[in-house]
Amino acid sequence: MTPTMPELAGRRVLMVQGLAGEANRFLAPAGFNYMGAQLGWLRDCGAEASVVMTLTTAPVAENAARLAAAIQAVSGRCLVVAHSKGGLEALQALLDPEVSARCDGLLCFQAPFAGSPLADAVLRRPVLQGLARRLALALKAGDLSGLPDLTLGARAAWMADNAEAVAALLDRLPVLCVASTLDKPGATGQDRLYLPLVHWMQRRGQGPNDALVSVASALLPGARHLVLPGSHHSLVTTGLGRDPAGVLRRALPLLLSPTPPSPAIPLPSGS
Repeated sequence: MTPTMPELAGRRVLMVQGLAGEANRFLAPAGFNYMGAQLGWLRDCGAEASVVMTLTTAPVAENAARLAAAIQAVSGRCLVVAHSKGGLEALQALLDPEVSARCDGLLCFQAPFAGSPLADAVLRRPVLQGLARRLALALKAGDLSGLPDLTLGARAAWMADNAEAVAALLDRLPVLCVASTLDKPGATGQDRLYLPLVHWMQRRGQGPNDALVSVASALLPGARHLVLPGSHHSLVTTGLGRDPAGVLRRALPLLLSPTPPSPAIPLPSGS
């Protein structure tokens, strides 16, 4: 069992799920609990932790507004822990100084700040887009209207338009971005299933990646950085050889440290 962190006792923590997080109600009973182990560990530490309810495939701006309202509704201050698309929504919500003033830190796991080529690929193929939309509707995750927000072009434009606001946020709030990278020698268990997507991403010039998001995309310039081995879901989802609560315990001290760590931690050996 992962040791607790007494310093989390009494802290309010808001968790923001990534795309199709609603599938957890089907996956958790099978042993693949998405963000649930982290939520439980935070509560074991005495934190007042909860998941912000969003339609995870909705546009980023809509979910950012939902998160901003949730932060402002909390009595006192909070930490925000977000995964994948949820990290984009958290970043956008916290650009409002009145919202970020209620926050003590932002921890983003594998957020596609620079976009994901997989979003571009799905949108270019009507068959894939239709299948993805039907899946989103079946999961009650929205209508996939937020997928264009994840494309390379849309993210490049958003980052350029908001560069000054993002820089100002990083000056006033600790932000830790955790990326992951997967390769054949390091892939174990179910992570081996991600390898074809890893190679597909590499052929498109994405470099080290976790099968959905490149390391370069997940590391927000100016934030604190951590790079770990694993697939896009292995850091936040239970399964063979996975320890999402342990990952959270490793990341939170880097986020909460009053002295910022080195701006980037080297990639694992062999990546």
